[in-house]
Amino acid sequence: MGAKVLVVEDERTLLETLEYNLARQGYEVSTAANGRTAVELARSERPDVIVLDVMLPGLDGFEVCRILRREMNVPILMLTARVDEVDRVVGLEVGADDYVTKPFSMREFLARVKALLRRVRLIREELAAGAEVPPAGRVTLGDLTLDLGRGEVQRGGAVLRLKPKEYDLLVFLARNRGMALSRDLILERVWGWDYAGETRTVDVHVRWLRGKIEPDPAAPTRIVTVRGIGYRFEG
Repeated sequence: MGAKVLVVEDERTLLETLEYNLARQGYEVSTAANGRTAVELARSERPDVIVLDVMLPGLDGFEVCRILRREMNVPILMLTARVDEVDRVVGLEVGADDYVTKPFSMREFLARVKALLRRVRLIREELAAGAEVPPAGRVTLGDLTLDLGRGEVQRGGAVLRLKPKEYDLLVFLARNRGMALSRDLILERVWGWDYAGETRTVDVHVRWLRGKIEPDPAAPTRIVTVRGIGYRFEG
């Protein structure tokens, strides 16, 4: 079977449509119509990606995302009928990796799922080949070590649990350390040229990264803000 996708959606017609189209792409699909069932299935089946609607009976999508993010690093694609930027930012802040606003085209939806699964596959391949990667695949910045071969980041010898986009962002910043990078450039290189989100997405992920790699996130010294431009990685 292909990659495992858990779809959580309480609108039956949409749920069946998503399930049908994902199955046609060769994915192994599980479904849930409420938040509590979603959490149980995610825990028992360990899907490769979760498609999660925001408006759910019982536990809403934001709360489901919070719960799952504390327990696993599975990529989460949120579906929302809301168009307010605040709602989309909340989804990212609770741990979603991407979002699609309803109504959306099936082509766009499948492309987003494929992109998240591609990142998972690359990480797994890097981990599998890690023993063959030469020392040059490491970047050491003080107590922070990026092992590009293993797809792993350590701080003070402890492995950090980074979401896929946090890892991608950190690697891009580190590879271009010392350079002032605009939010638009970061969005294009890390999320892809066809990503439909706003530059606010970059700010949210930078804040998460600072909380994990900065000695003092309130006074960052590694990912510094370049006023009027974006960010620069110091190392």
